[in-house]
Amino acid sequence: MSNDKWSQDVTETSDALDLEEGVFTWNDPDAIAKSLKKSAQASERKKGSDYQAAMSMLTFYINRAGKDLDAKQKNVLEAAKNSLRHEFGRD
Repeated sequence: MSNDKWSQDVTETSDALDLEEGVFTWNDPDAIAKSLKKSAQASERKKGSDYQAAMSMLTFYINRAGKDLDAKQKNVLEAAKNSLRHEFGRD
């Protein structure tokens, strides 16, 4: 595995969460947040709380893919953070 593909490998094979396919490419921040919450709640392999697992995966993706994300998608993912906070009652 090349160094520039390790984050893709982590996203696809991590023990943290089983994600819906393409979740980070969706255009609806609320749908992304709901999906991440569902994945976190379903996972028995995560470390930390459901909220921590979901937010960590979202933040990890933004940070690792950030340089390759177009501005519109990065904004969607940043908005998904707020939606995720709302989903978990952490507004």
